[in-house]
This record gives sequence, structure tokens and C-alpha cells, in this order.
Amino acid sequence: MLLSMTGYGKAVAKYQDKTIHVEIKTLNSKALDCSTRIAPIYREKEMDIRKMIQESAIRGKIDFSIWIEKEVSSEAQTINMPLVKSYAEQLQTVKSELGITTDDLLPIIMRMPDVMSRQEIEELCDEEWTVASKAIEEALQNLYDFRKQEGAALQKKFEEKIDNIARLMGEIEPYEQSRVEKIRQRLIENLKAIPDVEYDTNRLEQELIYYIEKLDISEEKQRLANHLKYFRDTMNEDIPQGQGKKLGFIAQEMGREINTTGSKSNNAEMQNIVVQMKDELEQIKEQVLNAL
Repeated sequence: MLLSMTGYGKAVAKYQDKTIHVEIKTLNSKALDCSTRIAPIYREKEMDIRKMIQESAIRGKIDFSIWIEKEVSSEAQTINMPLVKSYAEQLQTVKSELGITTDDLLPIIMRMPDVMSRQEIEELCDEEWTVASKAIEEALQNLYDFRKQEGAALQKKFEEKIDNIARLMGEIEPYEQSRVEKIRQRLIENLKAIPDVEYDTNRLEQELIYYIEKLDISEEKQRLANHLKYFRDTMNEDIPQGQGKKLGFIAQEMGREINTTGSKSNNAEMQNIVVQMKDELEQIKEQVLNAL
């Protein structure tokens, strides 16, 4: 089963007056590149969060976010009364000493530092972390499902390209034998075109056989067929670290056999088919970068 590196997962959970949001986005990357935006209350759990992401997402450029929305009533700030009283007493002293006549000190006091403050400092409890961690697991599962869906579409595309390469390789066969006769006739005609030349027919046949053997592509065809089968089999394997890198290596080997076939073809029709095979393979190489 093939998974795509491109994916998206989200989850929402409730805890008391909080709504916990988790969102994960992934793109293709050679290694794990994880960027996190974590609400302050959960920052002490960053290493645990990263471990969960690494075990599930495995590879790719990952953008992870977890944030909190609170009910309006819980967002209201409170006035720090002891601090307000202290500011008021100090301002009254300043007013008296400087002879300031202003009576309304409240606007000045409310602009002073730390007058508005939270009622309490939040601390993460085990119960809230259990809810938050389950939301992270749910988002990661949704990411996996998304990658699986995208991977199925990717695998279908690969199957189509593999079929096209196999079909094109089959189209080369009719030209293999005909090109041998064409090469033979061309060499004989060139020899005849040289005046007063004599040649040993048996020696000519031996040289022709040697030359034609160098142009034989039977081994390349067999190796390419093996690579195509290996590519299919690998797509259907369940590899913990994903098949993407392995498929990339196989695609490189396929390219070598196709290139060698092209260099040995010595035939316009065969070379045209090889160009089409290269085009199909190039599309595989582009898309294999998105495979996990």
C-alpha cells in the first residue's frame, strides 16, 4: 500500500471551557522536517508531541499547530486591586507634592503596567493533557487516512505509467529483426560501392555477427521487465518507513536500461519509442518524490 507525503489532518476536542484545536499539514521532503506552533500551556509536552508526530508521520515537511479557544466569560481579565491601590496612593502623593489639580486619576491608573491581569496562572493537568493527546492522535489518524487516499491515486498513476513502458517495450520487438537485415544490407552495399574491393564473405559474416551482438538489447529488455515487476511489488509492500525512496532507486535503474536500449537501437523507429518510454519514466520520477 502506497502512502503520499502530502496530507492534512485536524481534530477538535472539548475540555471544560476550552476548545482544543489540532491541525497537521504535510508536504514532500527527503527527511522529517517538523515545524510546530504549540499553545503555551502545552509547551512542556513539546518533546512528547514531536515523538508522536515522528512515529506516525515518518517523513515529510510537517506543519503542526495546537491552539485553544476559550469561552468569552473565561477570557475576561480582572483588575489587580492591590496594584491599583498602590498606584492610587503614589499618584496622590505626586499630586500633592507637585500641586496638580486633576481629580480624575483613574484613566492614568488603568494605563499603568500590570493593572489588568489574569485571575490565575494556568497549569497543565493530567486530565487536560489526556484530552489534548487524544486530539493529536485523532489528527494524526486523519492525516494517515488522507495520505492513504492520495497514495491510492498516486499508485494508480504509477500503474498506468508502468503499463505504458511495458507496452512500448513490446512495440520495439518488430523492429529488432528488421534492423538486423537493414544493417547487413547497408554494409554490403557500402562495400560494393567501393571500386576494386574484394572481401571474404565468411569474414564479413563473422564481423556482422559480432557487430549485431553488440546491438542486442535482449538483456536490457529482461532487466527492464524485472525492474517493472519489482516496482509493482514494492508499491504493494507494507514498509514501515514507506516505499518512496526505494521506488526512486528502482526508477533510476529503469532509466539506465531504457537509456542503454536507446544507445543500442540504431533505428529511427526504435529511438522514437525509447523517447516515449523516457517521457513516461520522467513522469514517474516526478511523482515518486511525493511517495512516503
